[in-house]
Amino acid sequence: MKATAKLNKDTILANIDSRIYGSFVEHLGRAVYDGIYEPNHPSANELGFREDVIEVINELNVPLVRYPGGNFVSGYNWEDGIGPVEERPKRLELAWRSVETNEVGLHEFMKWADLAKTEVNMAVNLGTRGIDEARNLLEYCNHPEGTYYSDLRKENGAEEPFNIKTWCLGNEMDGPWQIGHKTAEEYGRLAEETAKAMKLVDDTIELVLCGSSSSKMPTFGEWEYTVLEHAYEYVDFLSLHLYWENFENDTANYLAKSVEMDKFIKGVVAICDAVKAKKGSDKQINLSFDEWNVWYHSKDADAKREPWDIAPPLLEDIYNFEDALLVGCGLITLLNNADRVKIACLAQLVNVIAPVMTIKDGEVWKQPIFYPFMQASNYGRGKVLRLDVKSDTYDSIEYKDVPFVETTAILNEDKNEVVIFAVNRSQDQEMNFETQLDGFENLSLIEATELADYELKQTTENDHNGMDVKKNDSFSVENDLVSGTFKPLSWNMIRLSY
Repeated sequence: MKATAKLNKDTILANIDSRIYGSFVEHLGRAVYDGIYEPNHPSANELGFREDVIEVINELNVPLVRYPGGNFVSGYNWEDGIGPVEERPKRLELAWRSVETNEVGLHEFMKWADLAKTEVNMAVNLGTRGIDEARNLLEYCNHPEGTYYSDLRKENGAEEPFNIKTWCLGNEMDGPWQIGHKTAEEYGRLAEETAKAMKLVDDTIELVLCGSSSSKMPTFGEWEYTVLEHAYEYVDFLSLHLYWENFENDTANYLAKSVEMDKFIKGVVAICDAVKAKKGSDKQINLSFDEWNVWYHSKDADAKREPWDIAPPLLEDIYNFEDALLVGCGLITLLNNADRVKIACLAQLVNVIAPVMTIKDGEVWKQPIFYPFMQASNYGRGKVLRLDVKSDTYDSIEYKDVPFVETTAILNEDKNEVVIFAVNRSQDQEMNFETQLDGFENLSLIEATELADYELKQTTENDHNGMDVKKNDSFSVENDLVSGTFKPLSWNMIRLSY
């Protein structure tokens, strides 16, 4: 089979906001405790954070991490995580039915974020709490000095403000499972008033309004429209959440599920713009896809767990090669919608549905989904180019006209590079791929790599070094034409200089 693409240097779809490669650390399972934080581990620093984990996370080049939840935040008192550690209360954590020790709180996490070379996307509790707690937390974090909460921060050891710039107004408030679940009308009013108060404290922050936790929610669409009608002029982003499952074990249908992500994005954009038109506003609301990933492998085990442990092993999906291909398709989809998707958070970062796993007292290891995310985050910076792609298509149980080749192209003017990412969804056919690049001089190949030749269900659980990207020798450049071959079921990257 064959696929072709054409692009032009001057035909720009969007500037890429680096926060599209964000991630997520929630107080859930072993994400924090026995994940990023394990004070008795041989690699732990003086703060208790595992430096071997930080080293692997730094390979992912994650610019933003959402914290502290997730469902966790809707029952969380941020004050529990400040002050002397030995005086902090242990709490029943109702979202995941665990015990939260509060050993790691706000100050500790901000120090970890510095080590991980990332910014924090802070979520406030709009489940059991509201306006007052949100504005107080913001004052604590961002106000320099001279007020109760800013001086309390200084007393607790942070002389300079944290200057957190991205804030989530709650989490999945449309979901009946959420502590403090609200109707769209209830949440829209609360979010509007909370946003107003927070921007009075610090008008430099950006706020994320909760959209639907899934496009399959019965309130989808109506929820977005209602909450935006209330909060439109006070917020900057609307959130989307999406998790993929493969219980039917149908590879063709599974790898097509990124089509669902694309449809979800375009539908929410349409709603945002409809509210903009109704209000006669000049302001554009962009999207924060602040939870997305594969999540289904661990659900049976989690259903059998007894409650009230500290840091129980929850949501520990062991990913396979098939999952990595779908995550690659998801990354390409986000990039191809970068004109409106400005933030995205792979959920999550360590141990909990994560690319990075740890063994207590032992190793840190990379899951298959680590590799496409790592390449996209490191090399997918700059601008997305418009691509004219021609590829054979197929139909699956749920989706029609799915292209065998999913692809995007990135222009990095700082490095004089063009980078192409592509997934070949075909299970048995190589794909001859040709791209014509107009407007470039002296094109040359830097490298072509692939994640390929693995069994669909192959994991790295027992062989931690059993999967990695490899060189693809089939690609070459002649004048303005790049050509080569994508193997069946493969994630691919082509880097070109000009």
